[in-house]
Amino acid sequence: MRLIGMLDSPYVRRVAVSLRCMEPPFVHEPVSVFRHYEKFSAINPVVKAPTLVTDDGVVIMDSTLILDYAERLVPAGRRLNPPELSEYARAQRIVGLALAACEKSVQVVYERTLRPKEKQHQPWLDRVQRQFSEAYRLLESEVGSGEVWLFGARPLQADIAAATAWSFTQSVLAETVSVAEHPALSLFSRRAEALPEFLAFPNA
Repeated sequence: MRLIGMLDSPYVRRVAVSLRCMEPPFVHEPVSVFRHYEKFSAINPVVKAPTLVTDDGVVIMDSTLILDYAERLVPAGRRLNPPELSEYARAQRIVGLALAACEKSVQVVYERTLRPKEKQHQPWLDRVQRQFSEAYRLLESEVGSGEVWLFGARPLQADIAAATAWSFTQSVLAETVSVAEHPALSLFSRRAEALPEFLAFPNA
């Protein structure tokens, strides 16, 4: 399998780390949707990262859909979602919060970097910032002390999503989400970032 996209995308990084944890064979190809548009378009005309090309040549996009496919490739013991229904529901809630935080962070970054200053709409930026601030407030409460993984002895998809989201926002918008106000999430993310699976795919 081929995973296409740059690791500065939290969605690409989430998939890369998750695949490394699940251990299906894959290669990562760091192709940018901006700098390598034509090359990316030749793989996926929609030019959406992450893109996964299966061994059969099927092109799948969207991190959640890619990981849903990957879960079907590996034995139950290497899957990253808890099997019990109530735990699965909580895991999905945490993933949803993490993805919302990523989405809103990306919106702020794009607004600030791609739109001319005179065309930026501050009330909208304020609203988006409130949204990802609320997502991180809720994630802070979900991770408890930050000293243990959420569903057992190893990090699962909820852990990976929460950690990659926090690391991404800290790398691009550190001034908007205070580490001091999120001590548990900060600790949780530092522990995740020290794992071999995260180190293999750094937050570039």
